[in-house]
Amino acid sequence: MAEIITMPRLSDTMTEGVVAQWLKKVGDKISEGDILAEIETDKATMEFESFNEGTLLYIGLKDGESAPVDSLLAIIGEEGEDIDAILKEFKAGAPSETKSPETTKTSEAPKASEKTAEVAEPAKVTETAQVPVSANASGRIIASPLAKKIASEKGINLNTVSGTGEGGRIVKSDVENYVPAAVSAAATVAAPIVSGTESFEETPNSQMRKTIARRLAESKFTAPHYYLMLEINMDNAIESRRIINELPDTKVSFNDMVVKASAMALKKHPKVNSQWFDDRTRINHHVNIGVAVAVEDGLVVPVTRFTDQKSMTQIGAEIKDMATRAKSKKLTPAEMEGSTFTVSNLGMFGISEFTSIINQPNSAILSVGAIIEKPVVKNGQIVVGNTMKVTLACDHRTVDGATGAAFLQTLKQYIENPVTMLA
Repeated sequence: MAEIITMPRLSDTMTEGVVAQWLKKVGDKISEGDILAEIETDKATMEFESFNEGTLLYIGLKDGESAPVDSLLAIIGEEGEDIDAILKEFKAGAPSETKSPETTKTSEAPKASEKTAEVAEPAKVTETAQVPVSANASGRIIASPLAKKIASEKGINLNTVSGTGEGGRIVKSDVENYVPAAVSAAATVAAPIVSGTESFEETPNSQMRKTIARRLAESKFTAPHYYLMLEINMDNAIESRRIINELPDTKVSFNDMVVKASAMALKKHPKVNSQWFDDRTRINHHVNIGVAVAVEDGLVVPVTRFTDQKSMTQIGAEIKDMATRAKSKKLTPAEMEGSTFTVSNLGMFGISEFTSIINQPNSAILSVGAIIEKPVVKNGQIVVGNTMKVTLACDHRTVDGATGAAFLQTLKQYIENPVTMLA
């Protein structure tokens, strides 16, 4: 008997999926465990395997098309089986139609009555935008639209053309037969004529982009954000990193130091390691730090679990592995869930300081800037030093200002004295 395969819910936040690529076609024999297609969710692109055996009789979505969870994806049954009744019955109660990039673009096109200057006919835009309007007793040139168009194309200033039409109106023949009079050099200098066509490009928003937009908007407008900034002396960190990286098979980045220091500081300030829910506040005793990673469609946050219990080398290797797989959309939803705190680092792009939006339901996110070499005061003397600015965004519902400040002071002590993180 034929079995209906619907769009699966592959993550807790997934409401819609996109068929990135079918790996089977209609008529193929399917065994349990075969990979049918790659499905793009709001977080990653995942392989979708079959739990049925038989022949692939029907495909409901083409490559690149999207549909809500539980929409008709495919039908598997016996070869030659009649599925018309099944299709008719399912479509009668289908949640919604599928969407493709082409239909999305068509549905968003403005009606004729709603057109603005952006979609006006090019000839009319050129005619009104390029021809100066002046002269005659009322201060306006009287000319036919065709005369104006020809004058614009030939670069003729209508102020210098005599009209032969009714009431001195400039007509087509006046412009075509126009011969410039001998005038001074200064008078022949005309303003440059600028012409062009307005253009733009539209692409459909991916499931990931839609989810990022929705979640960040929810966070920004529901959580009362405030920001605490601190400047950290990085001289010891730079020297400590140099020594650590001289050890065999060891590679530690400054970001690894920050993540490790954040994890240890969270253990001392558990209120920052908290989460807000409408009816309760959760103080987490475990530390799972999410690290923001830029990918083609936006941003993902893979999570390193029990971060405080790992060495900087372990943290670095784990983050590097997940970042690599994130960029090829090979992270699983489970690897991007369960964070209790987030670190976002733009220092590698030369950004000295910035603020971030909290990754809810977490209570805080740390923004890390670049290490800057600059004059600093040490022991009453101006010397060259290295500093790094960090900014903590806090949810005021769970983290008070003094609590956030105390966390940053502890974080500063760890980063400025990396040896304390090696114990």
